[in-house]
Amino acid sequence: MFRSVVQIQDYVPASRLQQATSETRWRLAETVGRLVEISGAGETAALTLAFELVLEAQQQGEPVVWIMPEESSFYPPDAAEGGVDLDALVVVRVPDIRAVARAADRLARSGGFGLIALDLGVADIPTPLQARLAGLAQKHHTALLCLTEKAGKAPSLGSLISLRVHAQRAQLSEARFECALTVLKDKRRGPTWAHAEVCRGPAGLR
Repeated sequence: MFRSVVQIQDYVPASRLQQATSETRWRLAETVGRLVEISGAGETAALTLAFELVLEAQQQGEPVVWIMPEESSFYPPDAAEGGVDLDALVVVRVPDIRAVARAADRLARSGGFGLIALDLGVADIPTPLQARLAGLAQKHHTALLCLTEKAGKAPSLGSLISLRVHAQRAQLSEARFECALTVLKDKRRGPTWAHAEVCRGPAGLR
């Protein structure tokens, strides 16, 4: 959804048709105060699952900011169809992908956001900057969500990532998709849980 037609097709609005897990832990409460990485490669549900947290934060009255480089984008109608209030979503564009984490650092210092999403793509975050972001997340009770493009077997952004999940998408029927994540790292609980749900895809998605 972020960089090309293929990425736009990666986003399935989170219109839940069925909850596939008996206990859902993919919630804002699990990410608050943490540096979180959600990765995906190819046809993934990364954007769907990220926007679920955006929606939940908005429902709780928490300001949300989405940071991305100038060449990136997401498809607003899909986000709106999933329930996201676009008028309340702060979108920050920076000159290049290396500036995404630096912008997050400045915004996190304000303590004014409940969730900060970083569209990192294939970029990394230097360890000192990760340390600052992790500290700010704890200090201000903020969820810092890093979206990366990589395979599940690829290393995480670093040791300061508190929660790393890998997102996948599978088509079940013409308009139904299973959006799932596998927990690869969880410093609070250990990688002992997973989350999956059946979602309705946007018009034209195959």
